[in-house]
Amino acid sequence: MLYHLLAPLADSFGPLNLFRYITFRSAGALMTSLLLSFAIGAPLIGWLRSRQVQGQPIRLDGPESHLIAKKGTPTMGGFLILLALGAGTLLWANLANRYVWVVLLVTLGFGAIGFIDDYLKVTKRNTAGISAKLKFVAAIVIALIAALIVSQGSPSALRYQLALPFFKEVLVPLTAVGFIGFAVLVMVGASNAVNLTDGLDGLAIVPVMIAAGVFGLISYLVGNAVFANYLQLHAVPGAGELAVFCAALVGASLGFLWFNAPPAMVFMGDTGSLALGGALGSIAVIVKHEIVLAIVGGLFVVETVSVMIQVLYFKYTGGKRIFLMAPLHHHFEKKGWAEPTIVIRFWIIASILALAGLTSLKLR
Repeated sequence: MLYHLLAPLADSFGPLNLFRYITFRSAGALMTSLLLSFAIGAPLIGWLRSRQVQGQPIRLDGPESHLIAKKGTPTMGGFLILLALGAGTLLWANLANRYVWVVLLVTLGFGAIGFIDDYLKVTKRNTAGISAKLKFVAAIVIALIAALIVSQGSPSALRYQLALPFFKEVLVPLTAVGFIGFAVLVMVGASNAVNLTDGLDGLAIVPVMIAAGVFGLISYLVGNAVFANYLQLHAVPGAGELAVFCAALVGASLGFLWFNAPPAMVFMGDTGSLALGGALGSIAVIVKHEIVLAIVGGLFVVETVSVMIQVLYFKYTGGKRIFLMAPLHHHFEKKGWAEPTIVIRFWIIASILALAGLTSLKLR
């Protein structure tokens, strides 16, 4: 909004030229989202607590400590993230950019699915929430719409192509159907991966924030023809504007972490986890760095794979378990690790994976 209001006046008043720069607007989006999170966080948490018949549903088969320590903690805190993220993006981004609206569509669409699911659970109107099948179908529909828009807006040389990290010019050709299906898989898969990881105080939000920072940088570089050419990246005109969205996401995540740090005052719930994972997936598809997302978000991948392995092993061995409990963070809890120890070590792993993903920008 500010870009459209103030940038055209730069010729008359020089300092307003700052609003033409993505870097300046990214900083503004980050600070706006952060300060808004601080301002409305406590009142919103109080409102959520007053409206919820029960807090976050706690797994009865989970770690025993959760039954006492986390009982009654309000969920749906992802609503705080979405409010701050939406405000920061709408205020500072170029709203004529189609990619901004695609990412907002996926983020808010997935967030709406999670919000309805959380609301049904915490108000006891439906203790099971939305059926898994319905959530999956709704997410696929949203991701499909986004994938179709992205495919039509991509440069013709990159359309229906899969770029490989660490290689200069290698593109794997996909058919239209193949690319759309792959894009949907990335968005829906990333969404559910973050959802599975969100099981301990602060565990998911910091890796999301780290990944958002990495993809903010990637978006800026691939959207700038000079930098993309220097680093031998596949340029995606217009993708640089997603750096503003990613900065707003970092700010909103930092603000949420203030209230979600152990011991958490609020959980993000499916409202936040589904939305944030979908956001990262959609950005990765737009900037043609889907595989890099699997590296940067490797923690989410491992958590998801641990659940898949556990389910398959349990099924084919007649009830045996390879992990004490899945997802993986619960396995370490069962082994006696303290929750803060698990969370901080997983943050360290997420940071290392982010650095590994960044190396793909130069090692080609």
